[in-house]
Amino acid sequence: MKAIIVGGGVGGLTTALALHRAGIDVELFESVAEPRPLGVGINLLPHCLRVLDTLGALAPLIPLAVQPQRQSLFNRFGQKVWEEPRGLAAGYKFPQLSIHRGLLQMSLLETARAQLGEARIHLGHHLAGFRQDGNGVVAEFVDRHSGKSLCELRADVLIAADGIHSVVRRHFYPEEGPPVWNGALIWRGTTRNAPILDGATQIMVGGVQTFIAYPIVAADGSIITNWAARRFVDRSKGFAREDWNRKARPEAVLPHYATWSLDWIDIPDIIARAEQIFEYPMVDRDPLPRWSFGAVTLLGDAAHPMVPLGSNGASQAILDTQTLVSALREEPNVAAALTRYESERRPATAAIVANNRSGGPEVVVRIAEDRAPHGFDDIEQVIPRSELEQISARYKQVAGFDLAAVNRAP
Repeated sequence: MKAIIVGGGVGGLTTALALHRAGIDVELFESVAEPRPLGVGINLLPHCLRVLDTLGALAPLIPLAVQPQRQSLFNRFGQKVWEEPRGLAAGYKFPQLSIHRGLLQMSLLETARAQLGEARIHLGHHLAGFRQDGNGVVAEFVDRHSGKSLCELRADVLIAADGIHSVVRRHFYPEEGPPVWNGALIWRGTTRNAPILDGATQIMVGGVQTFIAYPIVAADGSIITNWAARRFVDRSKGFAREDWNRKARPEAVLPHYATWSLDWIDIPDIIARAEQIFEYPMVDRDPLPRWSFGAVTLLGDAAHPMVPLGSNGASQAILDTQTLVSALREEPNVAAALTRYESERRPATAAIVANNRSGGPEVVVRIAEDRAPHGFDDIEQVIPRSELEQISARYKQVAGFDLAAVNRAP
């Protein structure tokens, strides 16, 4: 069997590694000619790190990342609403990693080069189109800047891991239109500062408007803090095409957080001293009725883009990979494999998209704000612990990282 992967992001690179490990002939094509470590922070959860470990891709990430020990959620006044252990501290067999997105992608790329060989990874190759016949699929690749034809390649299966603006998704759903915007802007940045709390905690402060922060690099007694500030705005103004690399200045963010200085975190200072800031509308797409057509299927953000809550975007792409490759290895033909892959992963990811739209696991800070807008003396009187535990457990089950399920998986 021969496979073509379109897209060299987290999902595409992980799929390439998994296909190669399964003995499937695979070639990966990425539009960008010279990948660079762009972006800001990202979290990888234990259920997807278990997959990366089987592919020899986890060990290189460990020295590049921070392993958070807990997640703490606070109201606008800095009062703790909920806290729970994370990763190894929660009893998982695998850690949770907080890492710079660019370092993650570059590490996966180097691992793929080492395992597949340089000749199997084609940079600067943009998918211009594809056609199917009884013998599989033929894909044509061009230089995306000049339009010059670079190559055509035949394969038994084409896997589209080309992101929220997927060329392949648009081919099958040409009338879908732009991504769905929830009315919020999110500013993401990185700032070097002293450790927040114990230096190993992910924090969220707020309610409807929020501020999230967690360490992604630790060095020389200070850390690089990744942060995300989310605020709902006037929807009538619309939004620009979402781009993780659209830069913004602190002045765009600071007025909305000018008074958000607490005893244990100075949020305006973190924003003001940011090394870089990117602005991004919080968007996703409605779940699709179908991912696979003949010998072609979608994976990751091309299949199920979701708003960035619950640390699940990249994690779910990696889980897609595991299911897809297992199906291709075990089913009698490509059609049966893609049917199995889609039947397992499409409903699971649609449930996460819906849950994230309703606030994901961080919805507890909104509930606290609604019920106690001026703060509280005892969170148990606002949200009983049983309710908090139920929200947390339900999201873990929906997203597939329930502790018992992850630890007993082969």
